[in-house]
Amino acid sequence: MTRRAFLGAAGVAAAAAAAPRSSMGVAATSFMTGWRPRDMFAFLERCAALGAGGVQTALSATDTDSLRRLRRRIEGAGMYLEVMASLPQDDAAAFARIAAAAGEAGARCLRAACLGGRRYESFATLEDWRAFVRQAQAAVRSAVQVCEQRRLPLALENHKDWTAEELLALLREYSSEYLGVCLDTGNNIALLDEPMEVVLALAPYAVSTHVKDMGVAPDRDGFLLSEVVLGEGALDLRAMLSAIRARRPETRFTLEMITRNPLSVPCLTDAYWATFPDRNGRRLARTLRWVAARQSASLPRLDGLDAESVRLLEERNVARCLAYARDALGLRA
Repeated sequence: MTRRAFLGAAGVAAAAAAAPRSSMGVAATSFMTGWRPRDMFAFLERCAALGAGGVQTALSATDTDSLRRLRRRIEGAGMYLEVMASLPQDDAAAFARIAAAAGEAGARCLRAACLGGRRYESFATLEDWRAFVRQAQAAVRSAVQVCEQRRLPLALENHKDWTAEELLALLREYSSEYLGVCLDTGNNIALLDEPMEVVLALAPYAVSTHVKDMGVAPDRDGFLLSEVVLGEGALDLRAMLSAIRARRPETRFTLEMITRNPLSVPCLTDAYWATFPDRNGRRLARTLRWVAARQSASLPRLDGLDAESVRLLEERNVARCLAYARDALGLRA
């Protein structure tokens, strides 16, 4: 890193640290383009310097000394911890070890996702999707058993996989007090769900959150979808957070600000519809009208930026989001 870049990054962190802290935390997935945090302590310190109220991160170490040191640091800073974990596959042993480590570190919950990618890109046929559903149901069942034993809530993210109705059905199937959602405020737009309806449907189950604002624009194959700095997009964040708070007042608000090029949602192509037998033209038309009415004048792009510039932009975006949460959304520590 050049001296100029170092001073620029230091200035962002110093400005954030000097300001009153927000109660909003930061998910590690907010740093996945310019800087990928691989050490939980380094990520914690970066977020503390930016004025965050907590962190949602994977555990980079699970030995007792490291977990206790992490817990002391978080509690001493008045922050919170949520642990990212992968759902069990062939057996639950690895998941059980992470759950035990998360409990030792004082985590509020485990956040997991059934699908790492996007439904309309990951599965070519309805049969492929249904096979995934069976595997996911088995994984959730195994994870819930572990979380019930540990008395540690599991937060399943709506991760461009389940429609709101499908995720609700999954939650009701298990009906466990230790199974809820990591409620992402923007992901389900890509599945043609209206974002406020998603929040209202899932808020009673919100163990955790990924708060994001979304920019949208029409595109030849459907529309473009992009995370943008809070307050600059199409979502009514005040109403969304109020709805979550009214139904789950103990839930913490965690930022997921992903700095990247816009995603294409190709809802006007045949391939997109292969795994959506219950979606219809009315829902498509409503979504395209919603996009047209709220389209951004421009969406952020990283084209032409060098790695150093991307790192600085990513950190600046997170800092700006935390400032907005603190000052405009009232999320003060």
